[in-house]
Amino acid sequence: MPAPNPQAMEFLQTRRSRPAKTLGLPVPTRAELIPLLTAAVRVPDHGKLEPWRFIVLERAALERLSSAVASCDGAAQLEEKAIAKARRQYDEADLVVAVIEVQQASGKIPGIEQTYSAGAVCLGLLNAALVSGWGANWLTGWPVHDRSFVSDTLGLDANERVAGLIHLGTETDAPSERPRPDIEALITWLDK
Repeated sequence: MPAPNPQAMEFLQTRRSRPAKTLGLPVPTRAELIPLLTAAVRVPDHGKLEPWRFIVLERAALERLSSAVASCDGAAQLEEKAIAKARRQYDEADLVVAVIEVQQASGKIPGIEQTYSAGAVCLGLLNAALVSGWGANWLTGWPVHDRSFVSDTLGLDANERVAGLIHLGTETDAPSERPRPDIEALITWLDK
């Protein structure tokens, strides 16, 4: 017989990310962050490859990343408005965990499954933060898809990319609920 956990189901059915711009101080300490990261890696990981790692970006590092946005390769084709918006993600943050997908060479586990696992780590960290009472949001943005930016600022190797930037902090303004999908419209039942 299943042993339901109604509180966990209630959380999952009502969870809501907090807009990054509404997150403020305090942020989790290093000691408070470890249990969140420990929970985040409890994800499907076919072949036990651990195709992910973390880079914790504290205030000084976020300032450095903000300054680097305008000089990365991708910025040359963008309007100043887009560059300013990208910089704000780093300027307005106090703590961000970059979840890094690390593609591992494997003859058995396809790369796409490693990508899915890294995405699951992002959601795991987001949910661990929310259930612990922190505000959290999963963002990316064009700079983290710019090879020069991630190589120069985060030191990523060629087999690595940013799966997500998880902003963490104290919620300063509760978000309103947003429309949710009509689940019945998304289901196809196959009985044969």
